Amino acid sequence: MSGDMAYAPAARRVLVTGADGFVGRSVVAALAERVEHGALDAVWAHDVRPVPAGRQVPGVHYEVQDVRAPDLAAQIARIRPDAVVHLASIVTPGKASSRAFEYSVDVEGTRNLLDACVAAGVRHVVVSSSGAAYGYHADNPAWLTEDMPLRGNEVFAYAHHKRLVEEMLAQYRQQHPALLQTVLRIGTILGERVDNQITALFEKPRLIAIRGSDSPFVFIWDQDVTGAILHALSGAGQPGCYNLAGDGALSIHEIARTLGKRTRNFPAGLLKAALGLGSALGVSRYGPEQLDFLRYRPVLLNTALKTRFGYTPGRTSREAFEAFIAARAAQGRPVTAKR
Repeated sequence: MSGDMAYAPAARRVLVTGADGFVGRSVVAALAERVEHGALDAVWAHDVRPVPAGRQVPGVHYEVQDVRAPDLAAQIARIRPDAVVHLASIVTPGKASSRAFEYSVDVEGTRNLLDACVAAGVRHVVVSSSGAAYGYHADNPAWLTEDMPLRGNEVFAYAHHKRLVEEMLAQYRQQHPALLQTVLRIGTILGERVDNQITALFEKPRLIAIRGSDSPFVFIWDQDVTGAILHALSGAGQPGCYNLAGDGALSIHEIARTLGKRTRNFPAGLLKAALGLGSALGVSRYGPEQLDFLRYRPVLLNTALKTRFGYTPGRTSREAFEAFIAARAAQGRPVTAKR
């Protein structure tokens, strides 16, 4: 992104896709507060399923809308948002999911949304991408910066689709420069109520480690993700592509020590064979490709986020991890070792 790119004006009417997802709920609640205080005029929350009444925030317009829908352009033209926060994607597929379905939502749905935004004259789109777009590769540098190539592995649907979406976004920046973009490449999200594939690793009595690999993790607190999105919508941050992670990284061995646990250290070849056998026998949903997911973690440098975008996360990677541990303990489901 060039240094002379125009800043997006502060948004007054905001549409959020994937609004009932984990991040979406937090973003919608924060935007609703801005409506209440007069900083925003209106917020629309779109999700593919009806949002239960108990989860709806007063003052928000909730609508059932699929990002793949043929009438999406007409619906966005009706709403007339000046900014769209695009969070709709398949992060953790269900057992009945398929690669074709995930592609239709992640990639084709994003294309449909971008076309609708261009047609409706939307001024700014904020997109949740992922550090996974860089891919899990042995030759990844120690720290990844935004100018490095996106090589999301085809074997990982999520990483590959994020890469394809970012390639698409780059094309739209060239072809439709009036639609300003803020693309956030998000690290591993932690929060008080986060439960996912990564946090499940930390719940094990012993953590899996691969000999010869530190498997470093960068974490971002969920409220810092919301904060970065609000910063983009406020007009304070220069549009562009940014790594969104807390300062620093923790190796798998540092994580284990912080949890008071030990690591179970596997030779790479042995673990790969075990994953292959488990997948072939149908006793594991993960195959041998998971080895690279564990040992070649994308480690995101957040310098541009702080200096060019103007947003500094409230918690470092370590502080986010420690807050996650404390939250789990307060909920009566600790992740630390029993003493």
